[in-house]
Amino acid sequence: MGRLVPAVTRALDVLELFLEGDGTLSAPEVTRRLELPRTTVHELLTTLAARSYLVTVPGQPGRYRLGVRTYQLGSRYAEQLDLAAEGLQVAREVAETCGETVHVAILEDADVIYIAKVDSTHAVRMVSAAGRRLPAHCTSVGKLLLAALPEAELEARLRGRELEAMTENSITGTEELRAALAEIRERGIAVEHRESNPDVSCVAAPVRDRSDRIVAALSVSVPMSRWSEEREDELARLAAKGAGALSGRLGHHGGQA
Repeated sequence: MGRLVPAVTRALDVLELFLEGDGTLSAPEVTRRLELPRTTVHELLTTLAARSYLVTVPGQPGRYRLGVRTYQLGSRYAEQLDLAAEGLQVAREVAETCGETVHVAILEDADVIYIAKVDSTHAVRMVSAAGRRLPAHCTSVGKLLLAALPEAELEARLRGRELEAMTENSITGTEELRAALAEIRERGIAVEHRESNPDVSCVAAPVRDRSDRIVAALSVSVPMSRWSEEREDELARLAAKGAGALSGRLGHHGGQA
């Protein structure tokens, strides 16, 4: 590993300060928080502003905020991301930890499409496969993604749609679904008990992008022979951790989803 360049490290330390608080800082605040000499901070801020990584806040010439160059870099990073590829890598890591089947899915209309799947090490058949579409209301990932929609968009997606059952445990009533979605919003996770497969239960957590928008969901699926309330709690934490890791790969700042 090569030697770190102190001047570059200090410049990056300055930029990373702007990820916190209201996103604006003055030179004295940077000096105090980084414990650097005032002259050094002045030179760093001047250089970063000259390269458009920082700009002064309108009407507050002594305060700075992130400039357009940081947005351009972030946008280029986002363009290079592949949700399916990143999701598959994280799903593998989660599956290695628990030995169960892990999915990553996105919402399309009122269905979910599985974009990544890693199978359990156990001999249990799942109804899903990467690329397959299932009714959102029958799956943990789907219910979680429906719960994240604004009310008007949710209404539009469900309008005129019959909630067909995949098993005898599937939700088939609109009011029942709305109650389930309200609970998901409160808990922050979604659980499905034998609603898409009569022998399987699942728990799902939200995946967010850099704008904090929920763009996917990650779930862990377990056969009923290995399911219990204690196991549900354990897998909920694991799904949340995995979803948080994937969110971080998508540029979400804030750790856990």
